[in-house]
Amino acid sequence: MKHPPLTPRRTAIVVLALLAVLVAVAFVALSLGSVPVPFRSVAGSLTGSTSVPGTDRTIILDIRLPRLLLAIIVGAGLSVAGLVFQALLRNPLAEPYILGVSSGGTVGAVLALTLAGGSGLISAPLASFAGSAAVMALVYAVAHRRGKLDTYTLLLAGVMVGAFFNAIVLLLIALANQELRNAFLWLMGNLSGASGSSVTIVGPAVLAATAVLYTQAKGLNLIATGEEAAMQLGVNVGTLKKTAYLLASFITGMVVSVSGIVGFVGLIIPHICRMVLGPDHRLLFPASFLTGAIFMIAADTVARIALAPTEIPVGAVTAAIGAPLFVYLLRKA
Repeated sequence: MKHPPLTPRRTAIVVLALLAVLVAVAFVALSLGSVPVPFRSVAGSLTGSTSVPGTDRTIILDIRLPRLLLAIIVGAGLSVAGLVFQALLRNPLAEPYILGVSSGGTVGAVLALTLAGGSGLISAPLASFAGSAAVMALVYAVAHRRGKLDTYTLLLAGVMVGAFFNAIVLLLIALANQELRNAFLWLMGNLSGASGSSVTIVGPAVLAATAVLYTQAKGLNLIATGEEAAMQLGVNVGTLKKTAYLLASFITGMVVSVSGIVGFVGLIIPHICRMVLGPDHRLLFPASFLTGAIFMIAADTVARIALAPTEIPVGAVTAAIGAPLFVYLLRKA
């Protein structure tokens, strides 16, 4: 499929359109739930109107808005991480969940929660990042042979290492107290623990890492055409790859620490954006960021209302949507 050349006008149109969709979806998500809130109350709560009933204001500002913001961070972060892994490996099947990075982050977060007795919001993101980085380094080392990186070996190694770390997580939960056993839903992907603290800790970190990665968009474009060609054009491929791997693992670790394992977002969103918009990462970064946020808001809304008042883990929703969608995309490719 041939795509038009990238211009500032085309970039602005795509970004503004996605922003409009994001705002619309967010507004609907704030209104829907086990207790529906009228749109006028949503708007009034966000603008500080005094005419909004106190109950509606509390539901919007204290419960749904932090969760909405966390869904944006999680969806955007996973999409950007998936985009980077796919670009570096030149493989559309690469993403944090399949590469085992999410599982490593989960082990780090669960260990932090265990040692802190179920508390310690600040230590969990740091431990989650350490776990993600450790798994990425291990998988990278296994797949690096004779000075070259075998992408197929890396994918297989990621699956196996991820399975091993998932087993460790289950063991930790089995040996932990009852309070931590209740975190099992978190391991399936859950945003119910959203709070202002989690948003302010994880949000800036994900945004900063994404901004740094965006500055490397041209280099990723060249790597996607071949590492030798990129080096001939002046790209320091080794440094760029290490930096990008580290930042993508950092984003994954931050996200996993507050949402648990949410699969398929980092797989299908960059894939869809690339199919629709083309391979230029200068456009794919903002498009994947916004589309991932939209998708996660929609998935979390379904998780909240499908069986209300019972809540479905958002990871189950993304898997139910993502798996058949990706199979369809593969067949169409």
